[in-house]
Amino acid sequence: MADQPWGAVDKYICDLLLAPDPALDAALEASREGGLPAINVAPNQGKLLNLLVRSVGARSVLEIGTLGGYSTIWMARALGDGGRLITLEAVPKHASIAQANFERAGVADMVEVRVGAALGSLERLAEEGAGPFDLIFIDADKENTRAYFEWCLKLSHVGTVIVVDNVVRAGGIIDSDTTDAQVLGMREWLDYASEERRVDVTAVQTVGSKGYDGFALAYVNEAG
Repeated sequence: MADQPWGAVDKYICDLLLAPDPALDAALEASREGGLPAINVAPNQGKLLNLLVRSVGARSVLEIGTLGGYSTIWMARALGDGGRLITLEAVPKHASIAQANFERAGVADMVEVRVGAALGSLERLAEEGAGPFDLIFIDADKENTRAYFEWCLKLSHVGTVIVVDNVVRAGGIIDSDTTDAQVLGMREWLDYASEERRVDVTAVQTVGSKGYDGFALAYVNEAG
C-alpha cells in the first residue's frame, strides 16, 4: 500500500479542513513518548466522531478503548456544558497518559476513565444504571466486539448511535479461511448484527493514513 496516494490525500484533507490543534497534537506526542501503539484514529476520523456526537445532539457518550484519549478528546469537545463521557481502558498506563491528555485539553471535568477489563466495566455500568448513552464508540480488542455490543444495547435508548471501528481488517473480513482472532471476532459480530432486530446497521470501507479498514454504524431501534 506504500505506493498508494491514500496517506497524501488524508494529509490534504486534514490540512484543508482541520485547524491546527496544539492539545490534540500534544496528546499524540504524549502517547508516542509513552510507548503506546499508534492505533489511534486519524485526525479526520476524529473530526467525524466529533460531528456525529454533535449531529445526534449527544449529551452522554460511552467509549470502549481509551488508549491515549485522542478520540475521547474529539468527542468530549462536542458535548458542550453538562455533557459526560465515560471511557473504558484495560491498561492502567494508557489510562494515566489519557488522563493527563484530558487535563491538558481542558475536558477532564466531563470525562471519566474507568480502568479494568471492559466487559467487567460494562456490567458495572449497567448495575449502576449509568446509561442510557446517546452515542457509543467501540474501538477495543476485536475478539470481544459482539459481547461489547450486547452490553451496549443494554446501555442504549431508542435512537442511540453505536460506532464500531476496524471492521474490514484490510479485507481480512472476507477471508473464510482466516485464523486471525481479531478478524474472527469482527466476523462474529457482523453475523450477529445482521440478525439483530433491535438495530439497523451498515458498514463502510475506508482507506487513508491508517491503511485499509472500515467502520460500522448502528442505529438502535429497540433498546434493552
